[in-house]
This record gives sequence, C-alpha cells and structure tokens, in this order.
Amino acid sequence: MENYFRMNLTKQEIDAISNLGLAHMGDCVFEILCRGYLCAKGETTVDRLHRDTIALVKATAQAKFADKLLPHLTEEETAYYRRGKNAHVHAVPKSATPAQYAKATGLEALFGALYLAGQTDRLNELFHLVMEDA
Repeated sequence: MENYFRMNLTKQEIDAISNLGLAHMGDCVFEILCRGYLCAKGETTVDRLHRDTIALVKATAQAKFADKLLPHLTEEETAYYRRGKNAHVHAVPKSATPAQYAKATGLEALFGALYLAGQTDRLNELFHLVMEDA
C-alpha cells in the first residue's frame, strides 16, 4: 500500500508535477510545520494558534523566509524554488506584492518537492533556519 503520509517520489516523478502542483503541496507542508511549531511552543488558545499561524504562512512572511533560505539551498533545491517563483499565477492577494507572492510560491514549491521526495530531515533543517528569528 502507498504511504501518502511519508512520500518517496523519484526526481523524475517530482519533475513531472506542475510548478503550482508543487506549491499546492508545499502550502500544506509549510502550514503543518508552522502549526506543529506553535503547538510545541505552548500556544494556549485556538484563537492565538490561528492568528500566529496566519502570521507565519501569509505571503509577505513566506517571502522573507525565502530570502533567508536562498543562501542555504543546494542547486537542486534552488531549481525547485525558481520553478515555483516563476510559475504563472492568476491572482495575487491584496496583502502582498507580485514579487512577494512569487517568492512565497517558490518557497512552497521547494517545501512541496522536498516533502514528496521524502526529504523530511532537510525540510526540518530548512524550517529551523526559517524559525530562528520568527
């Protein structure tokens, strides 16, 4: 039986997924990491958890996180980031500029690709870098 909780796709399988498909997966992965981080920190109320999660997953925050991670990425990781960043999106939220939204989409595509490849240790390492100053 396929284990969808712990994926292990090949590079070829991941490369066959659309840029926005990777970002779609990465959006979920990044949010669950943020939710786990906040729960582990001892956030006490659901309202507080929700507000703090939103603050971390919004495009403007993700754009800053992407800038922080770029110097630490491998060549392959940078390629996945660029795939997401250069994806053609149809709408940008009012709270972000197109450039910020592109960076956020790049970050999500990177996290999606790493998750699908089963590289959870690397995901955790990059997430720790992001959360150092958050």
